[in-house]
Amino acid sequence: MTSEGTSLTSKEELNAELKALLRRAYESGIDVEGGFECRNGVEHPDWDVIVTEVEKNEHSE
Repeated sequence: MTSEGTSLTSKEELNAELKALLRRAYESGIDVEGGFECRNGVEHPDWDVIVTEVEKNEHSE
């Protein structure tokens, strides 16, 4: 997982970071499904993140 000082340069890197975060949370017993408000102060935009579990397909990792 990157720190705030490490830049992400692609959507693929962002996806990898999100996947790692969600896996760590799930493995720690945290219910990761639902909505999360990300308030970031005046210098960054705020986001609303929705996480839903999806069915695995034959191409799942």
